[in-house]
Amino acid sequence: MHIGNYLGAIRNWVSLQHGEEDMVLYSIVDLHSITIPQNPVKLRQSIRNMAVYLLACGVNPEKSILFQQSQVSQHLELSWILGCMTPTGFLNRMHQWKTKASENREKSCLGLYSYPVLMAADILLYKATHVPIGEDQAQHLELAKELCRQFNNTYGNFFPFPKSILDNCPRVMSLRDGSKKMSKSDPNEMSRIELADPADLIQKKIQKAVTDSEDHISYDPKARPAISNLINIYSDLSGLTTQAVCEKYQNMEKCKSIFKADLTELVVSKVTPVQDKVTRIRKDVAYVDNILQTGADQARNIAAINLLRIKEMLGLQ
Repeated sequence: MHIGNYLGAIRNWVSLQHGEEDMVLYSIVDLHSITIPQNPVKLRQSIRNMAVYLLACGVNPEKSILFQQSQVSQHLELSWILGCMTPTGFLNRMHQWKTKASENREKSCLGLYSYPVLMAADILLYKATHVPIGEDQAQHLELAKELCRQFNNTYGNFFPFPKSILDNCPRVMSLRDGSKKMSKSDPNEMSRIELADPADLIQKKIQKAVTDSEDHISYDPKARPAISNLINIYSDLSGLTTQAVCEKYQNMEKCKSIFKADLTELVVSKVTPVQDKVTRIRKDVAYVDNILQTGADQARNIAAINLLRIKEMLGLQ
């Protein structure tokens, strides 16, 4: 996980747990990850690592359901059912399919093409009413809404219409290129701040973060995307507005250096408590295993009831 995941998604997911009447489900979507070849040993480690970090970031298994997607086979069953209702035209228009397949569509796997259908199944299987997403996932949620509409119109009203909960946090961009989203798949490790990074590495990454030739601090995502990205990170972590951040440094000499030093201190102060929790949680292997097992059982119970009704409505049962 990197700080973009934390600011843009995880922090907002955790905040959803505070509703007393709402049931929140967190799925570690390992089936989506195998659209590209994975090393089995590393994949198992990644799944477990994701669970540990979600817990360290505040996911509370007493208030929510945390589970591994592949342990609930109903996701795949509903994906096939929905796939039989999905026009290929919808999938052809998916931005991520166009980007990732690029000119190698003939060699791209079916999973990469159809994974938006599995994503729709992830949502509809639990009759979800609200889905937290970033802007880059809005198109996928539109497909889920369309499939919800098609199913209800054809077989009877069953799925609630899922609504999006859009993240208010601006997208966190690469530290090396302000025009690209921060990504764990970027081969340049200096492009992102990982939640596991020690303080000295965070300092190095922020110090070397690309800005521009201007001496002053100002917020202009179009004209000055790189420095604006750093200001966004500071703003999100501190609670200050971007304007307040700029005003704080506007009359300082060497303001960029001071700003980067302060940003480093701020990031380290927010990341260190998470790292401490990760260390404690990792020591208790049985604790993590029990949470994932209990979560899978809880999710499977909900999924089995809903899928049985879906099959009855289709005439498969």
